[in-house]
Amino acid sequence: MKQPRGVHRASGKLKAFDRHFFDSKEVFTVIGNGAIGGKAQGLYFIDSIIQQNCSQGLFGIAVNIPRMTVLASDVFDMFMRANSLYELAYSDVSDYVLARKFQQAQLPVPVIGDLQALINNVHQPLAIRSSSILEDAMYEPFAGIYGTKMIPNNQPDAKTRFHKLVEAIKFVYASTFFQEAKSYFKGISHNLEEEKMAVIIQEVVGLRHGDRFYPNISGVIRSYNHYPVAGGKPEDGVVSLALGLGKTIVDGGNTWYYSPPYPASPPPFNNVQDYLKQTQLAFWAINMGSPPAFDPMKETEYLTQEDLARAEYDHTLHDLASTYDHRSDRIYTGVSSVGPKILTFAPILKGEDIPLNRLITRMIPKCKQAVGHEIEIEFALTFDTRQQMAPRFGFLQIRPMVVSRDSIEISSQEFRSQDALVASTSILGNGSSTSIRDIVYLDPDRFDIKNSMAIAGRVAALNAQLLAGGTPYVLIGFGRWGTSDPWAGIPVKWGDICAAKVIVEATLPGVYVDLSQGSHFFHNVCSFKVFYFTVKDEPGHRIDWQWLQQQQPLAQADSVRHVRLEKPLTIKVSTTNSMGVVLK
Repeated sequence: MKQPRGVHRASGKLKAFDRHFFDSKEVFTVIGNGAIGGKAQGLYFIDSIIQQNCSQGLFGIAVNIPRMTVLASDVFDMFMRANSLYELAYSDVSDYVLARKFQQAQLPVPVIGDLQALINNVHQPLAIRSSSILEDAMYEPFAGIYGTKMIPNNQPDAKTRFHKLVEAIKFVYASTFFQEAKSYFKGISHNLEEEKMAVIIQEVVGLRHGDRFYPNISGVIRSYNHYPVAGGKPEDGVVSLALGLGKTIVDGGNTWYYSPPYPASPPPFNNVQDYLKQTQLAFWAINMGSPPAFDPMKETEYLTQEDLARAEYDHTLHDLASTYDHRSDRIYTGVSSVGPKILTFAPILKGEDIPLNRLITRMIPKCKQAVGHEIEIEFALTFDTRQQMAPRFGFLQIRPMVVSRDSIEISSQEFRSQDALVASTSILGNGSSTSIRDIVYLDPDRFDIKNSMAIAGRVAALNAQLLAGGTPYVLIGFGRWGTSDPWAGIPVKWGDICAAKVIVEATLPGVYVDLSQGSHFFHNVCSFKVFYFTVKDEPGHRIDWQWLQQQQPLAQADSVRHVRLEKPLTIKVSTTNSMGVVLK
């Protein structure tokens, strides 16, 4: 971005925390004098864009960043030093032990008064988010690596609310040194010792519905679409939408996606059954009811996942859903008729009950111009048409995207060649490689989706060995890599496969591969310039399983096989003609 990274409050640009918080005229404030980190800097930057372009809103929608304060990185330094935590943090203790030690430590005395004042004046849910000084860099984005914790903040006494806030801050601090973060650092150019953590304390954009608090819509906007369909262009961009908190999207759950120039065009589902299976069936909300079991080491301690029947009870499906009529085997916009409800967002995208897409179309070029790159935006939208409440669009994050413009040519002969180990027209990335000899893949004769958790552990162990040896590899599996749903693919974290330079997702009967744009996992794939293939059960797509099975394995554990070839593979991926091929 055009702002220097790691901006400090001492520079005079940022305002000190105002203990009145919601009554203050300042939306963005800082506690401490250190760096505010990449995520907070992105929000500070987008706030300036909002003030220049739409401070009064657009199309009747209020546009802003959620009110927030940032615990700067010097507070983190004080916390670590005062509690002598660095030696423990850099050791190989388990995440559980580490988190417990951090919970037992004390926050620096100078910040206690500000935090108590904040919690005395705020009674609505808060998001406690990481904002490390290395976070949201273009080529090392740390997307989804560190912790976020949402707290209901609705306990009647301020003392309890304060303790819950402090627990959440310590959880985010501890996540700086969790095993996933340590694995991530092994694959990048920085050392863990360089990292410092700032923490964002931010109002949650949402509305309360009984014992649940959530936004009507969460979304991720990408100005560049790696998987354009139906004659669309990559430059058209793509938007992923979900009901409830954005955890559904960033964890790779089922969402609705569309291209801003064509808001009424549905995703390329084959039939009505695909709509029923592959659209969102559950949503995340903050639990405002009975306190859950005490577990300060759990990121979702105060979250609840509910089905669409609960949203229908909350009257939040009315402007978002369509209804399936089994008699006509058709889908109708709205929820007035009887039948299963499907989250198509048609009332907003087709009917423009709320002009969300017009707002998105207006904002994309302005944000791209300001940032100087293709961009990704996370947002939340709230509204209540029954009470005629003005819609609110809350910017939650903005970061640059990596898009290669290299010219790569793949001939039709190469694509159809018998030498093609993998061929696909659903690809991500742009470039070529002739240096990879190792392949880690899931044996199709032994693979069983019910073993996906165990498979994830075996793949992670192989990745650690290959990473230690500086050995890049091709990774081939079924369903979605990095999914949060073990029945939809292999639930690895980014650090579990970070040595892979080519990732292939293949289909099997009953294992559908959906495009995972918008997830944190997907953002890391883009930023690290990993070649990404989706191999569908359709003409032109192929994996030569027979050839793979003929290779002598270097290692094998159940369905996970590792082979090393005598000669390197030739890998070519081209965005120009949307083709990718791995040649033997």
